[in-house]
Amino acid sequence: MTTLVQDALPGENKGAGYKKLKKTVRAFGIDLFIWSYMILASWKIIYEKIFIGDRYATFTWNQPLIALGLGALVTLVLFFTRVSIGKAVSGLYESRPERTVLSEPYTILGYVLLIVTFVSGIFISQVSITEFLSASGLHGARRIFTALFNPNFAIIEQALFAAIETIYMAFIATMLALPMAFVIAFFAARNLMNGSKLTMAIYSIVRFFLNVSRSIEPLVWAIIFSVWVGIGPFAGMLALWLHSVSSLSKLYSEQIENISNGPIEAMTATGAHPIQVIWFGVVPQIVLPYLSFTIYRWDINVRMATVIGLVGGGGIGTMLMQYQGLAKWNEVGLLVIIIAAIVWIMDYLSSKIREAIK
Repeated sequence: MTTLVQDALPGENKGAGYKKLKKTVRAFGIDLFIWSYMILASWKIIYEKIFIGDRYATFTWNQPLIALGLGALVTLVLFFTRVSIGKAVSGLYESRPERTVLSEPYTILGYVLLIVTFVSGIFISQVSITEFLSASGLHGARRIFTALFNPNFAIIEQALFAAIETIYMAFIATMLALPMAFVIAFFAARNLMNGSKLTMAIYSIVRFFLNVSRSIEPLVWAIIFSVWVGIGPFAGMLALWLHSVSSLSKLYSEQIENISNGPIEAMTATGAHPIQVIWFGVVPQIVLPYLSFTIYRWDINVRMATVIGLVGGGGIGTMLMQYQGLAKWNEVGLLVIIIAAIVWIMDYLSSKIREAIK
């Protein structure tokens, strides 16, 4: 450590000392992450579930901190006894021998972490082959699948009406989201908003709200709107609409960021107004991709509409939830067939429309 400090002092070796310090910090950080992760995974997942037998062991807030402390202790001991994975990885990063799979930087480390994560995931997911192949489980699965493949066509009229309700619900959500997303996308495109600090602040705020609203699944929004406006297709439409606005705005803005700057620079040089630049320089370049994104979003909304109906969002999903709760698997079988048909038809039509507008 004395040599390292001396190297870092001002003088001829200042650059070399900085590089050595940077390499040391990087190696220590790699070791700290590896040993903390390994201790936490081994302790909570492997030890408790295999040796103690606590199949439903869960994490508490202090366990990652304890693992981090133990990892730091192990790292310090091994780091100063020259047993450092981080140093080996850093040396591999700098030397870069022949570019084979095992010689790429961090590849071996990645494989080790992948194996540990896979083993931990097996126990966290509570994977059990014995339960999957148990006699009672197979008997129940056989009974349900037998009923599913014998649909009850007595409810076909109600099911078709619910399917139509689902399609229109997705269509209205997409159409209402389209104009809002079209406008918001211009404020979420960096290449159009990097002119000043004010516009960049607007860009950051818009991006923040888009990321937040998009990160919440439509299923959660459907629950919120079901409490707000009541159970029914209106709540489902609002959930799809809100998520569609954020998703389409992101897709639209990324398309704007990838446009050619030539027409924009030419129009700006002639003294055109910013709105004229956007309308005549940006919009013509994004019309066709916008149409493709919008049709694809309608396709996605039709799929989502069948799911948000499970929490009271209306449509065929609500019927599916009702019959599933009553264990009427013959009726569920019919609804599954109709849902599969809707998804297949919508996927086929949307693909044909997207091909036609390319």
